[in-house]
Amino acid sequence: MYQVNFSEQAMRELNKLDKLAQLDAIDPITSLKPADIANPREPLGHFKRGQRSLYRLRSGEFRFYFEAHGETLHVDYILHRNSLEDFLLRNKLPVSEQQLVEQHSKFWKYLESLTK
Repeated sequence: MYQVNFSEQAMRELNKLDKLAQLDAIDPITSLKPADIANPREPLGHFKRGQRSLYRLRSGEFRFYFEAHGETLHVDYILHRNSLEDFLLRNKLPVSEQQLVEQHSKFWKYLESLTK
């Protein structure tokens, strides 16, 4: 089991939900085991962005983007799946989330703008 920390943006997204919905949303990330991180399979994905090693976890209507640091998972972003699709459509980027996060810096600028 990991300790899970949330960024300010992630907490804002969670706080929009009622308590029961929050528990449902975070259950998949709080249930991750070291073996899951070592060998990610759907709904968990792994990719690199520069020097950062990031993971994406699908949880219902949400996507958790996080980093693993020892026994801690730091959730950088929680995005509602419709907001990401909207972003893809507005910016005419590839449909694949994997291609998006690996190849397009606009995505990262968008994510960084959410924390401001």
